[in-house]
Amino acid sequence: MRIVSLRFVYATLIGLVLAGIVHIAAVLAIPILSEKDAVSRARTSESLDHPQPIYTVATGDDPSPPEAWLPIPDPAVAVGVCAYDLADGPMRVSARTGALSLSLAAHARRGAFYAVTDQAAVRGALDLVILTRAQYDEALADDDENDPSRDVRIVAPDTRGFVVVRVIAGLPSQRPAANAAIQAVSCTTDSATDDAPTGKDAAGKGGGR
Repeated sequence: MRIVSLRFVYATLIGLVLAGIVHIAAVLAIPILSEKDAVSRARTSESLDHPQPIYTVATGDDPSPPEAWLPIPDPAVAVGVCAYDLADGPMRVSARTGALSLSLAAHARRGAFYAVTDQAAVRGALDLVILTRAQYDEALADDDENDPSRDVRIVAPDTRGFVVVRVIAGLPSQRPAANAAIQAVSCTTDSATDDAPTGKDAAGKGGGR
């Protein structure tokens, strides 16, 4: 009887260990095997110089899309994404602020790592530059002390990611303007010879999530 009990306990322990190994392996394999994670889906916008529309708020003639792959917090919020690959150079997202509230949120595979609103704009312009640590250090070394940069600089945790652009239409009459404001945002790759406009730097420590 004791031998049977020991065999049962032994078999149970082996089963639990194997189940744990399989579970851990499955969790670790999800980012590698999944082709539909947010970063992968956003990569279709890498070749664009403006955000790819993800959610267009409904107007009188055009209803909003039935579904979108990013969570939509409010039906009055227009959403677009700009994907980046920092191996090609720093990613610059430029927006002109206006009457509508605008926000930018930088995402990597593990989620959002920085967010900024139009309240951080300087003279009506908001420039978010996403860099690797090496690119950030190089940009600091190239800064002119007499003409400091006005860029909001962020060090990204991963080489690939995307920026979510959101514009709020507070009134139904503002919905077409919100959709247009998404398309008016510029998403470009800075080259090493680009002259950086002028700012505030945030080495990935500021901002909200």
